[in-house]
Amino acid sequence: MGAGALAAVVVAGLGVAVTVWGTAPGSTPAAASTASGRSGGSGGSGGSATTGSGPEDADSDTRPEDRPLTPFDTHHPAVGRLDAHLLKAVQAAARDARADGVEFRITSGWRTREHQQRLLDEAVQRYGSVEQARRFVSTPRKSAHVSGKAVDIGPTDADDWLIRKGSAYGLCQVYDNEMWHFELLTTPGGTCPSLLTDAAG
Repeated sequence: MGAGALAAVVVAGLGVAVTVWGTAPGSTPAAASTASGRSGGSGGSGGSATTGSGPEDADSDTRPEDRPLTPFDTHHPAVGRLDAHLLKAVQAAARDARADGVEFRITSGWRTREHQQRLLDEAVQRYGSVEQARRFVSTPRKSAHVSGKAVDIGPTDADDWLIRKGSAYGLCQVYDNEMWHFELLTTPGGTCPSLLTDAAG
């Protein structure tokens, strides 16, 4: 075997080694780390960070890593699968809030039953019992997020704006311990019902 042929074999061998031990062709380290990301935090937290894991999670309550969701990101299931009346009200409020210098972010919207169960399981581990966990996270059967009838809004200035002005759109804070959780509970301009103590009732 000549020197030129030997060099070609060595180069080809190195290429195989890189393919086997490095990242797969066409992928990047960033993509690999994103693929392992899962949502975290408790079910009710408006500050709970969620990271997506790609197209296979298209039906779950995840957020894109590069930016927060807005009420107008209807291509994303967490927003697009919200109840149509709720979404319309949130979008109308978001437009008016923007005129006041306040930007809405969707920190959690529609959720799959599996995602909700995972949040409940995590809350049980965190708080030590189902009873305590239920103060912050509903079961998949009872969760208004699973039915698309609840949305968590952030940041705090957006929550404050909605608490003060949300009833004009029919939007109401539901739980005393969750200033970020809103549902469509009255007609536009109506009166919101009294706050519940927490998600347990």
